[in-house]
Amino acid sequence: MSLIKNVGTIGGLTAISRVFGFARDMLLARALGAGLVGDAFQLAFTLPNTFRRLFAEGAFSVAFVPMYSRALHGHDGEPGSEARAERFAGDVLSVFLWVLLGFSALCMVFMGGIVWLLAHEYAKVPGKFELAVLLSRITFPYLFLISVVAMLSGLLNARSRFGPGAVAPVLLNLVLIGAILVGRHLRGASGDDHVVGYALAAGVSLAGVAQLLYLAWETRRAGVRLKVQMPRFTPEVKRLGLLILPATFGAGIYQISQLVDTFFATSLPQGSLTLLKMADRLNQMPLGIVGIALGTAILPMLSRHIHTGEAKEAQRLQSNAFEIATLLTLPAAAALAVCAGAFCTAFFVGGKFKPEDGAVMAQIVVALVAGLPAYVIVKILNPGFFAREDTRTPVWTALISLVFNVTLNVFVVRQYGIVGLAAATACSASLNCLLLYAILHKRGWFRFTAQLAGKIARQLLATMAMAAVLWWLTPQLAAYYSGSWIQRSWSLALIVFAGIAVFFAVAFAVGAIDRSVLAQLRRRRPARTEADDEILEVE
Repeated sequence: MSLIKNVGTIGGLTAISRVFGFARDMLLARALGAGLVGDAFQLAFTLPNTFRRLFAEGAFSVAFVPMYSRALHGHDGEPGSEARAERFAGDVLSVFLWVLLGFSALCMVFMGGIVWLLAHEYAKVPGKFELAVLLSRITFPYLFLISVVAMLSGLLNARSRFGPGAVAPVLLNLVLIGAILVGRHLRGASGDDHVVGYALAAGVSLAGVAQLLYLAWETRRAGVRLKVQMPRFTPEVKRLGLLILPATFGAGIYQISQLVDTFFATSLPQGSLTLLKMADRLNQMPLGIVGIALGTAILPMLSRHIHTGEAKEAQRLQSNAFEIATLLTLPAAAALAVCAGAFCTAFFVGGKFKPEDGAVMAQIVVALVAGLPAYVIVKILNPGFFAREDTRTPVWTALISLVFNVTLNVFVVRQYGIVGLAAATACSASLNCLLLYAILHKRGWFRFTAQLAGKIARQLLATMAMAAVLWWLTPQLAAYYSGSWIQRSWSLALIVFAGIAVFFAVAFAVGAIDRSVLAQLRRRRPARTEADDEILEVE
């Protein structure tokens, strides 16, 4: 299956999820604003999500998918089989369930200490710390549920069935939208925001149940029958555990940075954490659609190329993924930076979310998107290590970047507040990206070719032209961003379509988009011939 088709499947479904996520956060902003309950819920939602991305979707997936793929498809002349793959997955699930249950139970028991470590400043606001602890206990079962979902999603990804894993977040956002509406109804005329907070926290765990039931059904549809039995630490399970330990840190620099940012944000004026999370929603739109989609799609494909000795195909796969990533993220970052004020006002300002909140949020968006290309490229570079079962090298790059992030925060947060914190995160992600590429280049695993550099230079030219048009157009429509829904919709639509039209017109004119490469990327791979070495084709 082609890279374009896989990325399109994952990215398209993720885009749908992001649309519902936008609807969720728009409702949340109007229901709670940037206040006490909003901050408490954002912390409660951050905890299980960060651990989920760090362990389940980060370290576990990058270690599990290549091993499951080899058990299914074979490796070094050793034949693979359905029975062998199912046995391996069943053994992992039988151990994984108990680890998850134990970890989740411990965290819920000691939740007060965890919240204090991340947000001890909340104790200075009456009732805020206690509410954050309670909401965190209600949401934390989501970690157990979504971690099993991540395993089932990785299993399906290894079988080139990328749709179900990308659909699962849609269920989360739908349930949370329902929870907000229920909470607002129950709050009624009392105006007690706590009611909305309780409804949202319960909605998180209910969403995890819905996602697990859906992925379990999709797994059975794929013909996979997993048996949960007494835990057995087989050699394969032990090997997986050894790979997960370093990958937990190496694959999770962004998530660890999120916890660092949360710690610093909770020490700032009330509402800072809410504004940071809302701003990150805009940043996460292209990151989720492009970065996660590319990283998810290329890992099993890259693993197969490497383990069958197809070094040229591995290089071509990553080069094409790199080109696609920059083609989409460079204009996205520029557009978000130029139009941040318009987007924040039109999407979020209203109800309890005030115009001054939107102004601060826009500044945070500008700082965050400075690192957007790096966030996405890291998702492409990391599989170059994980596909070779090298989970240690990213540990060192992640450690350096994390230390740099913490050090930078110490100096900039006091002076520049929440905006300085966002900028420090972008800088640390860029450093991690540079370190990963330098090591891949030195080892000969991935080379930044002159052809790729030329493509990116042309993409930058098209991005600059688009940014110039948006810089002129955006202020002309300022009166409409805070108007009626119709005014907000058509003014934003005009900005978006103008940006897209200018970028792609210039991109095609200067050769930033190669039609022949896109056409070849859409093809299914034919039987291997001697002519393959002359064709720019990826699986």
